[in-house]
Amino acid sequence: MDGRISGGPRVSAVRAWSFTAAMAAVAWLPLIGFLLLIAAGGLVWGGWQMIALPMLWLLPALYTRAVLPDALPGRAVRPDDEPELAALVRDMAERTGFGAPLLVRILPEPAVLTVQVRTAGGHAYALLLGLPLVRALSATHLAAVIAHELAHERHFDDRRTRALLAARVALAERLEGRLRPLAPLAAPLLRATQPWPWQEELAADAEAARVVGGDAAREAVERVAVIDAAFDGIAQDWVEDLVEEGSYPVDLYEAFDLALQDPLVRARAAREDAEEEDLDVYATATHPPTAVRTAALPHTGTGTGTGTSTSTSTSAAYGSAPLVLRDAEVVAEWCVQRLACADGPGGTLQAGGGGGALRPEDLKPVRLLELDPDRFRLPADGGHRAEALAAATGQPSPTGALRAALDAVADGDWYGLARRMRPQLRWLPAAVRRRLGGQVLASAMGAALVPLLLEAGWSCTSRWMSTVLTAPDGTVVDLYEVLVTAVDGGDPAPVHALLDKSGTEKAERA
Repeated sequence: MDGRISGGPRVSAVRAWSFTAAMAAVAWLPLIGFLLLIAAGGLVWGGWQMIALPMLWLLPALYTRAVLPDALPGRAVRPDDEPELAALVRDMAERTGFGAPLLVRILPEPAVLTVQVRTAGGHAYALLLGLPLVRALSATHLAAVIAHELAHERHFDDRRTRALLAARVALAERLEGRLRPLAPLAAPLLRATQPWPWQEELAADAEAARVVGGDAAREAVERVAVIDAAFDGIAQDWVEDLVEEGSYPVDLYEAFDLALQDPLVRARAAREDAEEEDLDVYATATHPPTAVRTAALPHTGTGTGTGTSTSTSTSAAYGSAPLVLRDAEVVAEWCVQRLACADGPGGTLQAGGGGGALRPEDLKPVRLLELDPDRFRLPADGGHRAEALAAATGQPSPTGALRAALDAVADGDWYGLARRMRPQLRWLPAAVRRRLGGQVLASAMGAALVPLLLEAGWSCTSRWMSTVLTAPDGTVVDLYEVLVTAVDGGDPAPVHALLDKSGTEKAERA
């Protein structure tokens, strides 16, 4: 196997293994240097315990990784329990030529991936499907997503490709956090190897288009990107806020389904997806931008399977409605509890504050749709952001803080305010500091401006967002867009106009 399908990457063995070795060496360089430093200290000062203690510290982790089996993430789905989902997966496996045994499991997050597992009969694969995708995508779009994922394993299942991608992921993880001493070495390697995973993704997209049709594959790519960004920006915040209060949302997925029907939520999610792609300064992304993926897909209508023995299109077979799980309530409850008590995908229970693992019975179930909508309109932490703006400007009133921030925008020295509100900006790459700082300042100004406009008679346009408001005359204003544009362009006049208008309207209401 040469590690490619039609239109996909052909990776030279020498180049691939050379890059893999280089990335692995750079990724492990800090740990190697640390251990060598400890060993040198032990040799110089005669303290062999300096060598023994780090080794003893590493042994449990090494033993766990080497000996103990990893628990499969997600909730198992048996074909007898969910025959419709099992039939769809089986059909996609046949159409993509995927012949290995395949298990299906449900994840709480909107992710799709395959992992190798060991079974009594040898090796098999587990297909992990995110519940938000299963609920929100049509059956045809879900088929496209599954076909895409199975294409990875069917056509890229070789040691060379796996090693290269694993080395990229390990190196990218080393660039997170405050200290990035390896960035000058890591960034060129990541940029040089990024075309390979990108070509792999585009080739898998092409395989999905062959199976379900180009239009369905394109729509699936767009909708998955929106669902992923919306879930990360909305649903995760809901869960975190309620867990802090000792409860969890039993109707999380029901509320999220409703939120996805709001065009303003979808537009915001699409914008956040594009913004995240623009901030990838180290080329760590393994997927091309959504716009690149959709542009590469043909306009071919629906697919015709393998093109040999079937002429039934996937769209005709599965339709435009979501695939309904028979055990939907139980699966949703399990997923919500795992999100509330988990520290990572799949439901690994997190450690509570000195009280051991957080358990579902430690939390009180509540219904999001029965709570005051103002509590869960985004941004959820608006009060904290407004307080941070007041502290950074030294102005106790929201109006004074806003005017001070706008003066800083006009003068061009607003980045200092952003730094005072979010000190972590100093640890970010220089290429993205000001852009992210502008978003921080715009969000804080929005948190201070929204209450003023609401007092003046404005109203929230969306049940799920507080940054899009409707004026008394019916005009809809996206405050975040206005504020970001003002900060980036150094022109605070439109925001001053909104602020002055809120004062006038409030006085008229009084």
